[in-house]
Amino acid sequence: MKPLKWVGSSLSDLQSFPKLVRVSIGYALDRAQRGGKVDYAKPLKGFGGAGVLEVIEDYQGDTYRAVYTVRLKDVVYVLHAFKKKSKHGIATPKGDMDLVRERLKRALSESEDG
Repeated sequence: MKPLKWVGSSLSDLQSFPKLVRVSIGYALDRAQRGGKVDYAKPLKGFGGAGVLEVIEDYQGDTYRAVYTVRLKDVVYVLHAFKKKSKHGIATPKGDMDLVRERLKRALSESEDG
């Protein structure tokens, strides 16, 4: 089973989500650690394939998202967890996309160093 590594504030952000959302995202991360993928984990657009995945959970009118990467063979990096604030469309907001890119670079760099 691959270990999880939390980048930035992703763990504390996820811990602030409602319990049912945490359970669903936790299950998706557990499957990723075991080399699998849940049906509700989708490739995040803009990252060139299935190496960066997003789990989206709706709960009581709010939308919660967690982004992780399985690009690195020995570790699952959780890059970002957030409550989507924008009510305009389903696209991931630019600020969140920029943060995912920054944290992915950090994870790739850490992986190369370690």
